[in-house]
Amino acid sequence: MRHSTGTVRAMERSDLPAVADLFTRTFRKNSKKTDGHLAGYLETVFFGSPLYTPEVGSLVHLNEKSRIDSAILAMPVEFSVHGRPVTARLLCAFMADGKSGAAGAARLARMLRAARQDFCFSDNASPVSADHWVAAGGLVLPIQSLEWHRTFRPAAAALDMARRRVKLLTSLPLQGLARTADRLVRRSKTSFIAKQQDGVASAPISLQQFMAQAQQMMTRFSVHPVFSKAEFDWLTTVAQLNASLGELQTRSVMDAQGKVIGCYLYFGADGRNAVVMNVFCHERQEALVTAQLFADLDNLGYAIAQGMAQPFLTQAVLRQRHLVHKHAGYFCLVTRHADLKEAAIGNGFYAGGLASENWSRLLHDF
Repeated sequence: MRHSTGTVRAMERSDLPAVADLFTRTFRKNSKKTDGHLAGYLETVFFGSPLYTPEVGSLVHLNEKSRIDSAILAMPVEFSVHGRPVTARLLCAFMADGKSGAAGAARLARMLRAARQDFCFSDNASPVSADHWVAAGGLVLPIQSLEWHRTFRPAAAALDMARRRVKLLTSLPLQGLARTADRLVRRSKTSFIAKQQDGVASAPISLQQFMAQAQQMMTRFSVHPVFSKAEFDWLTTVAQLNASLGELQTRSVMDAQGKVIGCYLYFGADGRNAVVMNVFCHERQEALVTAQLFADLDNLGYAIAQGMAQPFLTQAVLRQRHLVHKHAGYFCLVTRHADLKEAAIGNGFYAGGLASENWSRLLHDF
């Protein structure tokens, strides 16, 4: 798409060094130098998906001097929309080079208006970006724009937070003190301990077992990720590149008769955070599955667990003590399909976790 003052086109591999520099200038203003591995990571994430085509990939705007002054990083995710396959475009970063890139950014935004898109979404939009989504005919989903945080060991959680803010604390041997404090706190205030439901159990499963169970349980939603084997294998591989989140793990939840009623996937960093990516369950099993999830993560020694809020799990999650909701970033979508929009407004929509950017290193360490 050409204008007298610039060009909008699909991002190419040769653009990656310039886009990496633009990302650093936009989102890491205190960094004087672009991380040397960033361009390679961008190539892996935004060109590596088995679903990738230029039509559902990232976009760049070139100014009159053929320099990239704005860009949208996007990757494809396959969804089932009332039984038909739709390749959604997940927007992961919208960036512009200051005022000089404003005109290019406006042109990029116009390319993503609802009338043009089968399905385009983001789960980490800023307030300004959310306003642009609405102006383009899109929706903001309030519940999915929240994260729940459940604390099990408050001293260890506080220490982990302090160490992320003050790097000097990482060299001090404070874990033992935190463990002692938590034993005393949990003994006097037992509500920090997550209680397990009688008769319910869980066990580790393989990623392929999780994929099969998730595909079956997602059929309750009229709009949900497909998680084909090729895409799921790629998503879990690139997600595990984010070592800061810990180890990727999956578990299955069984009722008293041994029937599988739910499953979940999470990253766990020993003694610190458990970041829950996806939780699935059969209808009317939400309370049992979420209670078991929290009991598991407590028993495994995590200080705190967090995950994206989902409408179908809200009532069950709210039963937990020492749980708060925090605004993480606006979940926004645009679509030209009325049935998809209707599902998103109601309870027939599921996205998030692996079908989002929560696992991306762009949010954590670049």
